[in-house]
Amino acid sequence: MSDVQRIIKRHQVLKKASVSFTYAVLVSIAINFFWTPGHIYSSGVTGFAQLLTTLSQRYFSFTISTALGLFLLNVPLLFLAWKQIGHQFAFFTFLSVLLASLMIKILHPVALTHDPLVCALFGGAVNGFGTGLALKNQISTGGLDILGIVIQRKTGHSIGRINILFNSLIIVSAGFLYGWPYAFYSAIGLLVNARVMDMTYTRQQQMQIMIVTNVPKTVIDSVQNHLRRGITLVHNAEGAYRHDKKTILFTVISRYERSELEEALEEADPNAFAVAVDVDEVFGRFYESKPK
Repeated sequence: MSDVQRIIKRHQVLKKASVSFTYAVLVSIAINFFWTPGHIYSSGVTGFAQLLTTLSQRYFSFTISTALGLFLLNVPLLFLAWKQIGHQFAFFTFLSVLLASLMIKILHPVALTHDPLVCALFGGAVNGFGTGLALKNQISTGGLDILGIVIQRKTGHSIGRINILFNSLIIVSAGFLYGWPYAFYSAIGLLVNARVMDMTYTRQQQMQIMIVTNVPKTVIDSVQNHLRRGITLVHNAEGAYRHDKKTILFTVISRYERSELEEALEEADPNAFAVAVDVDEVFGRFYESKPK
């Protein structure tokens, strides 16, 4: 590996680490400033950790904090990710979970408002943005994400039904513990969380990429090393200013792959010119890549 490649790799690792930290701060704000004061539950493993905290406070002589519950519930899933998905994926997932647990513990709850509707809306928006930002940079936040990837790889089926069942259980629990209006507010929070997350990160949305380069083979090798995407070449394109010969590359990627494509271009040809355009629909077989 050359010095330039080492610098680029270090930059990529630092970028992912900083995004993991940003996610951790945002999820801790959502939980400690909005959801906990408003008795609102999150979705997935985070919501289950909140549920464990409430149940231990009410029915046991000890309290399992949300931070501790979140970390412990993710431990077996992290081992599963390490074995079944990939070491790099598992490492950054572990980093996100660890930082989130620490920030939830460090950042003490502050009741900005006790209005459950406001808490649901703002908590969902803050957490949705943090989660979407993490996913956009190909960082898993742990929990059911890991289970979903493993199930999809093994069976080809999505985890949609399990997600719905799990989140329904959390919402019903909120109703029993705090009253049914809070179940309704938690459901609103989940919807806002999902909507903001989709606005930040949309795996299903595709983009057409046009790349103008002097070193097409190097760029193609780099892109296909990062992404499993077909590329169409247009040779002998001519620049209007210098009249030098260029090659134009066309490909279609998922929106969440954009950061990886940018990394591939930076490695192969920092002087390449690229244009990204949102695509309304892609016909035919479009491959969905798997996390590393």
